Amino acid sequence: MEKRTLGKSGLPVSPIALGAWAIGGWMWGGADKKDSIRAIHACLDHGITSIDTAPIYGFGHSEQVVGEAIKGSRDRYEIMTKAGMRWEGTEGEYFFTTNDNSGIHRDIYKYSGRDSLIAECEESLKRLGTDYIDLYQIHWPDQTTPIEEAMEAFRILMEQGKIRAAGVSNYSVEQMEQASGGVELSSNQVPYSMVRREIEQDVVPWCLDNNCGILAYSPLQRGLLTGKITPDYPFAPGDSRPETPHFKINNLIHTNKFLDKIRPMADEKGATLSQLVIAWTLRQLGITVALVGARTEQQVVQNAGAMNLSLSDAEVESIGRKLEKLHLNLD
Repeated sequence: MEKRTLGKSGLPVSPIALGAWAIGGWMWGGADKKDSIRAIHACLDHGITSIDTAPIYGFGHSEQVVGEAIKGSRDRYEIMTKAGMRWEGTEGEYFFTTNDNSGIHRDIYKYSGRDSLIAECEESLKRLGTDYIDLYQIHWPDQTTPIEEAMEAFRILMEQGKIRAAGVSNYSVEQMEQASGGVELSSNQVPYSMVRREIEQDVVPWCLDNNCGILAYSPLQRGLLTGKITPDYPFAPGDSRPETPHFKINNLIHTNKFLDKIRPMADEKGATLSQLVIAWTLRQLGITVALVGARTEQQVVQNAGAMNLSLSDAEVESIGRKLEKLHLNLD
């Protein structure tokens, strides 16, 4: 079973981690709890030992489902969760308003105050049914709280043995610089896919220079790069994807044309497009882990197959040349 080491932490992680946002149901049109638990159990049989979740994913629901699924086998998983997105109270920086799984209006605030982060950790430990978190991450930078204060909270939690490694998410290079001054920074979780590669300009070089892991989230661009999203795709009520730039009709058409060009390579290898895309992601410089969502056992098995897919340098370059010709309008 292949493992990679996350930054300087020494924490072994699987190259593919289960992204548990969809399991929370929120913004994904719901999720079936029994299917989710079966999916988490299936991970171990197929080399996926790392699970990434967050309190905001279903307003605690995702963490609760993960906690229920790992009961009795906690030591076989690396559990990654986050803090700093609050839906009770108004401290911090207002982020957006949404509806929870019950349709209740929620105002979301980014807040990384020291005491709040420590309290959040206790809440996550309880939902997850564990006494430690392998990787604890700030979900989004909070402009109202000094980064040093947030890292002080992480340092305290590490000293208490409640977290094994400290990470951030959606941080810029400048913010990572500040964070690494207060704690040993193990990772930055950032969006990265074939059609979203801006981190290659600055975040990747910084992480390579500072031995900081990169967790690439949405490598399939929320399903767009599976090749299954057609212009008439029936999105479920509550699914937010149709409102995002990559899913606008022209971008969808152009992306599908690109996928048609690389599909023969996948077919040749007896792989799916998704597996090819994930395998390509794992070959990119600086990428430690690809976070891939799944709501069913079948999806887990499909995703895990990418770890067994070998791509030569020439094949990676061939895909890159085709990507250079893909131009999307994301304004």
